[in-house]
Amino acid sequence: MSGTAQLAFDLSHRPALGREDFLVAPSNETAVAWIDRWPAWPGAALALHGPAACGKSHLCQVWRAASGAVLVDGAMLAAAEPPALLGQARTYALDNIEDALGEDGGSAKKLLHLYNMIVARGGHMLFIGRHAPARWSVASRDLATRLASVPAIELTAPDDSLIETVLVKLFADRQLRVAGDVVRFLLPRMERSFAAARALVEALDSAALAKRREITIPLARAVMADLDKTGTR
Repeated sequence: MSGTAQLAFDLSHRPALGREDFLVAPSNETAVAWIDRWPAWPGAALALHGPAACGKSHLCQVWRAASGAVLVDGAMLAAAEPPALLGQARTYALDNIEDALGEDGGSAKKLLHLYNMIVARGGHMLFIGRHAPARWSVASRDLATRLASVPAIELTAPDDSLIETVLVKLFADRQLRVAGDVVRFLLPRMERSFAAARALVEALDSAALAKRREITIPLARAVMADLDKTGTR
């Protein structure tokens, strides 16, 4: 290995996913209020929907920690029967299932069964998706009727102040000390999404480790240029 280069090992880090770590802003405050309101929901179900990386999955983890909910995704729904998926649980979260429901009647029937099981147990369910459940294409009229009645809360794309706070939090999650002028340099030059912020911080962390440098504006400029060249920003 060259003495002038260092390998950037892919060391794992633990993102903070607790309720105290969630950043409340106008784009998500209604969704946060509903999650905090559980179990005093007016019905058995709630849906959170919005663009990728807007905070839905984080809030889902917050709710699961509070409720002990079983997590079910589209692949699990297709592969197992509802009693096996749910066990004795009275709460479950459904993520990444909306695209599977219109392909055939099997997954839709299973979801209807899950829905009815939870209602019979007096439990709750949380749907996570890009769109409100009322807009999902489903192969079951009975299921469509139930989904249409689910309160759906939209999380919108984060604004500049929230993105700035997210950048600071992501750096802190990785135990990186980054000056405020670096964050202010990044903000007007990056895509306004949590996903973009996460990718950018990961790239900066990797570059700083490889070069054994602090994260500075020159390093940030170089990393952003590299991301532009590879089409990953």
